Amino acid sequence: MTDYPTHAISDPARFMELVNAFRISRIILSAAELKIFDHLCGNGQSSEEVAAHLGTKPRATDRLLNALVSCGLLQKSNGVFTNTGFSEKYLVTGSQAYLSGLALTNHTWKTWSTLTDAVFSGTSLLFEKPINERPGEWQEAFIAAMHRRGIAQAIEVAGVLDLREATRMLDVGGGSGAFTLEFLRRNPLMTGVIFDLPNIVKLTEKYLAAPEPYPQEGESLQGRISVLAGDYLKDDFGSGYDLVLMSAIIHINSPEENQLLIRKGADALLPGGRLVILDHVMNEDRTAPAEGAIFAINMLVGTRHGDTYTGHEIRGWMQGAGLRDISYLITPSGVQLLTGRR
Repeated sequence: MTDYPTHAISDPARFMELVNAFRISRIILSAAELKIFDHLCGNGQSSEEVAAHLGTKPRATDRLLNALVSCGLLQKSNGVFTNTGFSEKYLVTGSQAYLSGLALTNHTWKTWSTLTDAVFSGTSLLFEKPINERPGEWQEAFIAAMHRRGIAQAIEVAGVLDLREATRMLDVGGGSGAFTLEFLRRNPLMTGVIFDLPNIVKLTEKYLAAPEPYPQEGESLQGRISVLAGDYLKDDFGSGYDLVLMSAIIHINSPEENQLLIRKGADALLPGGRLVILDHVMNEDRTAPAEGAIFAINMLVGTRHGDTYTGHEIRGWMQGAGLRDISYLITPSGVQLLTGRR
């Protein structure tokens, strides 16, 4: 979880440090956008050589590389720049540990720049095309970021849910299939359906062909998973599931859309089946958890109707869909879940 301040700020120096943090962020994001770490992978270069390769201006490139040294992400010796061990492992796109969320963060930089105007207008000023119609580069960056998050979260979530009773699951907006893969790994009797947009399930199939982090189990897992393309607000989910998962999707929607979505999920369950919602669950004054309060701004600047919602709101939608035995769960790292039975 991100370490946001959890108490009132009283130190002016600390306050200005927070205000100016965007500078380092922009340096890192521009370096990632230019693929500087890829270019320096195992290969020291002068700033002139890097500029020639990238087609950038030598002086500007030199200053950016120097700033990356000051940030601890490059090393410099006799005018030659090289990656640090951290950069080589986490910032080179071909690395297995690559921090893929950088590409998505670069896309969201533009929307966050409109925050002041969004507060005046009440919604995103740069509302883009629906996800299914966005450029393939954006879709790939988005799913890659969700996949990295999903691998770690799926292990934790599987640890707090009793998956022994589930034999058929539906993963709504399942993206890469990270949660489905982990759940099926835990329960060899379970099969799964991953529901997502038509252009996203094409990416899903690529992830399923080489499931991370269990490539050795790929063939057996893949044989138990199918994909279903559609719009979760418009198209049918099918039926006969004893587990329906909605991970990180309700924050994209309006309250009315979530009422519809949760009712559809509940209707797809067998009697006694469970609906699991994983998302930010806000306290009643919407100030905590801090990560959820900050994420509400991400939804304000980036979506038409999205938001983070309180536990009371989410419970109300679940109860309205006929779900009972609604429980709140939280994993050791703070991942929040609400579950209910049909």
